[in-house]
Amino acid sequence: MSKLKNDTFLRALLRQPTEYTPIWMMRQAGRYLPEYNKTRERAGDFMSLCKSPDLATEVTLQPLARFPLDAAILFSDILTIPDAMGLGLYFSHGEGPKFERPLRDEWEIRDLTVPDPDVHLRYVMDAVTQIRKALDGSVPLIGFSGSPWTLACYMVEGGSSSDFTLIKTMLYSRPDLLHHILDINARSVTTYLNAQIEAGAQAVMIFDSWGGALSHAAYHEFSLAYMEKIMGGLIREKDGVKIPCIVFTKGGGLWLESIANIGCDAVGLDWTMDIGEARRRVGDKVALQGNLDPTVLFSNPETIRAEAGKILASYGPGSGHVFNLGHGISQYTNPEHAATLVSAVHEMSRAYHK
Repeated sequence: MSKLKNDTFLRALLRQPTEYTPIWMMRQAGRYLPEYNKTRERAGDFMSLCKSPDLATEVTLQPLARFPLDAAILFSDILTIPDAMGLGLYFSHGEGPKFERPLRDEWEIRDLTVPDPDVHLRYVMDAVTQIRKALDGSVPLIGFSGSPWTLACYMVEGGSSSDFTLIKTMLYSRPDLLHHILDINARSVTTYLNAQIEAGAQAVMIFDSWGGALSHAAYHEFSLAYMEKIMGGLIREKDGVKIPCIVFTKGGGLWLESIANIGCDAVGLDWTMDIGEARRRVGDKVALQGNLDPTVLFSNPETIRAEAGKILASYGPGSGHVFNLGHGISQYTNPEHAATLVSAVHEMSRAYHK
């Protein structure tokens, strides 16, 4: 593997000095890019795109060819683990992910096993290795997974949900069953992320997309506790280099201190949290990632620059900030507006790193 030429992102995650605030965007390889849509059309469908290391490499690199981003993120899906467990992931046009065999019966839950990433998820590991080589040391590669709770939501509900009735009913009526699912998921995520690290990922991120749907007590018991278990089992250093881990709970601003205490290197923020207030609350314990409202990119270049400037000013001087959106970039975003954001952050943030 080539020596890393731009390690600004990794240094920021480890709260080491940087010359500027690094930036990448959640879902940066996606439908807002015309070139992505052409590659996806060639693939035939989303899962074929994910399962082809060649095509996954192609789309991972596409945003980097357009924008001077400070990190690449593996092109994949958070639901690869339950798919590898045999639940039958598929995507209905315009409806998002669904499972052919959601968890409905106790025997199905008891039969769940941890998939072997080298067997059942080999295509992901091959993509990681191929992308890392293709990057040729230009920027670091981020690997990722869904959180145990978020994966469980899809596995029990069978797809996206607005109220999570099925899994919350299980949570309160059969917590033993849900804990079994979460334990299997936590072990699966740990194994999966470690395999990505061994294949070449230089940082990893856990997406807890639905943690914010839980009550205070339930979040700590059914989501955070399992992410903490993962932190205890992750490879944190490889070949003498630290492998940082980011945890992102959408809607998790209430629990910042708790998240910062589980052993992660950085906490991702959605756009509802003031990043300066977050920094005051967690101090120098972790780096912070975020947190522009993705809808700002629907405005105009002047507004995009102004809103990015507000976040940089709120965080203030010093390292420990990775600029990002508060959630994934919308498919309806003008790519030129994304370019405006990247250049604005690189340019304006230098004043905070003198």
